[in-house]
Formats: sequence, structure tokens, C-alpha cells
Amino acid sequence: MQKRVVITGGNRGIGLDLTREFLELDYKVIVIARDFRDFEFANLVECIEFDLSEVDKLDELVKSIGVIDLLINNAGMMYGISYKEYDNAKKEKLMKLNLEAPIKLIEEFSKSMPKGSRIVNNASIAGQIGHPDIWYGMSKAALINATKSFAKIFEGNIIINAVAASPVETDMLDTIPKPRREAFLANTITKRFALSQEVAKSIFWLATDAPEYMNGTCIDINNGSYAR
Repeated sequence: MQKRVVITGGNRGIGLDLTREFLELDYKVIVIARDFRDFEFANLVECIEFDLSEVDKLDELVKSIGVIDLLINNAGMMYGISYKEYDNAKKEKLMKLNLEAPIKLIEEFSKSMPKGSRIVNNASIAGQIGHPDIWYGMSKAALINATKSFAKIFEGNIIINAVAASPVETDMLDTIPKPRREAFLANTITKRFALSQEVAKSIFWLATDAPEYMNGTCIDINNGSYAR
């Protein structure tokens, strides 16, 4: 039977590369995103146009999708601003998309996922350091903690892990102020940012071939960088 994977934000950046990887293995790919303009795989995957920040509607969305084998919580956002620049609307939007939505999807999909199913969360190095975009950093730190907590809750019946990358060559890179980008580059071993394909391949490995004993962990993808 064809395995089914849900990829949030699977229409661009890291998510797009993940969609490509799973299509090559003949998975039934379901992508959830806000829009699918210029999406090259629109005719090959099931496209669900949905704003994941509408957390109160996620239970119905999950019911409409049905049973899946893999969940990739990839969608996220970053404002790249200081805590003084946040208003309540920005805080709420970011936390709903980056934290509440992934947790809700985990809660709802896990009710019917078969034993041995897998979940991978796309976190960030921002959740491991004192990140200047405090709300973004808090959302990712909480997602890493949730990954470890759910692993204990699932008791090995569902394998759940996360990745934490430093800045990646995607559109989100433009939201990081130039001095911060330069600081990250200066502290990497090879003096470059991660490629979206590199992060996607790491997530894909955790979702498919990684040993089951790798559970409740977060893989760092930062080229030795913990920016000052």
C-alpha cells in the first residue's frame, strides 16, 4: 500500500525539496500551504490550501485527510525583528504557526497513525541560543521540547524527532538582518549557509531510514556555528 505523508509548507524552500524526495519514493504526498502559486508539483500531489495559524480549524482538517504514515511539520515564519518591535498580533501569529499548529497536528494525526509511523519537526538553531528575535527563538525552543516530550508520550509506537538548522539559503534568509547573517557565516566551518536540500535530506532520513532508536532527539545542522 502506498504510504502517505503530510508536509506543511511543502510548496517552497525546504518543504519543496522534501516534496521532491518523497515523490521519488512514490509516496502519496499531501502538502498543506497558504497558496500554491508556481508550485511545480501541483499535478503530482494533493494540495490543501490552508492557513495553519487557524489552529481551531485543524481538527477538522486532520479528519478530512485521514490516516497518514508520516507527518513533517515544516511550515514556519520569522519576522527578524527585536522583541521591542513585536505587538500582540505579531506574537500571536508567530506562536500559532510555529508552535501551536505543529503540536495540534501531532495531537490529532497521532490518534490514528499506525505503529512505527514517524513525525519530524523543523526547528531551528534559534531555539538553542539567545536569539535576538526572541519570540521566534522561544517558538523553536518549545518545539524542540515538545518533540522530546511527545517521544516519551508515544513510548516508541510513533517515532518523533526534530532538526535544528542554522540559517538556510531560502526566502526566510532575507528576514535576518545583515549583521546577524554575517555573524553566522563567520562562525561556520565552511563559511556558507546551509542549502535547503541539505536540511531536507536530513529530515527525509529521519522520516524514513534513521534507526528507530533515534527517537526524541534533535539533530543540529549548523556547520559548527553557534553565532555570538
